Amino acid sequence: MNKINIAVVGLSFGGSFVPIYRDHPYVGKVALCDLDPGLMDRFTKLYGIQDQYTSLEEVLADDTIDAVHLVTPIPKHAEQIIQVLRSGRDCACTVPMAVSHEDVGRIMDTIRETGRKFMLMETTLYTYQMFYVRQMLERGEMGRIQFLRGCHYQDMSGWPSYWEGLPPFWYGTHAISPLIALSGRHVKRVVAFGSGTMDQELVKKYGNPYPVETALLEFSGGLKGEVTRSLFETAHVYKEGFCVYGSRKSFEWGFYDGSMPYVTTLEELADIELNPDMKGIRGRATPVAEIEVPNYYLDLPQEIRKYTVGKNYDATNPQNSLKKGAGAGHHGSHPHLVNEFVKAIVEDREPAIGPALAYEITKTCLCIHDSALAGGVSIDIPGR
Repeated sequence: MNKINIAVVGLSFGGSFVPIYRDHPYVGKVALCDLDPGLMDRFTKLYGIQDQYTSLEEVLADDTIDAVHLVTPIPKHAEQIIQVLRSGRDCACTVPMAVSHEDVGRIMDTIRETGRKFMLMETTLYTYQMFYVRQMLERGEMGRIQFLRGCHYQDMSGWPSYWEGLPPFWYGTHAISPLIALSGRHVKRVVAFGSGTMDQELVKKYGNPYPVETALLEFSGGLKGEVTRSLFETAHVYKEGFCVYGSRKSFEWGFYDGSMPYVTTLEELADIELNPDMKGIRGRATPVAEIEVPNYYLDLPQEIRKYTVGKNYDATNPQNSLKKGAGAGHHGSHPHLVNEFVKAIVEDREPAIGPALAYEITKTCLCIHDSALAGGVSIDIPGR
């Protein structure tokens, strides 16, 4: 099997992916690209990687590079995705892929024109919690999905200047993506509202007056969901979470980012003849259990399984490793994202979070902000 060569562009966050690519058995060379030479030198010393570039143009001038993983500032994503694809390389990009409807259309056109692979590196779709709920649904434990809820609370004060005043749902993919993926349905329309007020200095950059946006989603088939996102001047502990309410069981995660999820079970009505003491009791019992989600690593190459847990990794007991140390990379998602992108290229297939899903996630987020600015007008999500 021919190995592929990948460049990681943007190391402040992208650096966490570098050792995973380096250790992946299907990857040959890993190249580094960042504006900060000191940051590149640090990663060179840490991981023994020699190929360094200070611009995307330099990366694309290297004919040995097969694919590029963009982990750059949000305003640069659209143009850089198009630049990579038109160079004949496959492209992965951190979220969001674009912050305008026009740029989403341009990216989709470029994917079709070039035939190159594109993957949106949405972390929430490969977390421990996501794997756990997927298995519950596959086993039929939850029954029919009745409602979904997603959220992402984070204060972005002090982050790079392009974050200042950013509309909440321009970066709402972590709240939206689990709902779309778990429902298995398309979002048909949204009704959204902005809430609260912000310092006028934050409002100026993007014309966004809201620190919080919340929306109702209508999925195909009539299923509904709700999502909320905050970025500024809202007192809430950091949290990425989602809830799936089923006719038999529900999964809820969580009050804060490191909290355990809960599973609620709707028990069958008691047989009064067998349980006469239950006569007159109304409603079904709903016992709640706190769940310790396991580590999911068996689908990964042996060489990168350790990156699902971070510290204290024990190859003989990966699950115990998870209990001892903090989960690595957005709840263990990073090695799964890397593996999916690399395998999609090697196997010549669409990535799991490919153009269709990336389009739906991004367009839904943009339409939520549009609806909020319009005072809650209903907006249909346009198809591809």
